[in-house]
Amino acid sequence: MKIPHLLLVGYGNTLRSDDGVGPRLVEDLGTLRLPGVRTLICQQLSPEHSGAVALADAVIFVDAAVDDPPVVQLRELQPGPAAQLFAHAADPRTLLAFARDVFGHAPRAWWLTIPAVNLAFGEQFSPVTAAGYAAARQRIQELADEFWEAKGRSGRSLTPASCQLV
Repeated sequence: MKIPHLLLVGYGNTLRSDDGVGPRLVEDLGTLRLPGVRTLICQQLSPEHSGAVALADAVIFVDAAVDDPPVVQLRELQPGPAAQLFAHAADPRTLLAFARDVFGHAPRAWWLTIPAVNLAFGEQFSPVTAAGYAAARQRIQELADEFWEAKGRSGRSLTPASCQLV
């Protein structure tokens, strides 16, 4: 029997200050060994990651964003167009489309973005990103608990309680 799991995908450049928030947060969460949670850390999304995505029951992509308003946001995703080609960096929707088209399964997925204001060379987070990191970490832990309770024990699917964190 396949054990259900939630895949956390953290991506970004850890040498570009706030841009590294995704990989660093997912690495941090990986050390907690949350039940039913697996992690994938990379600098950018690529077609090779679609296999790991297809094996998951649910996926949360974690990335830095220069969105307005500068708040942590959690958005549900659908696979993108199948004809879209990968360029230098891919969008999570493209990765979901590859998982669906190549492996036959695109799991339920969300894109959690953390505000970024400093993309200069360095490894320190700006105060805005540090605050977002803390809020996102807490929300992912809550989602992981919901996932384990819903999917891991009763077979129900994960549904996040909210779509935006402030």
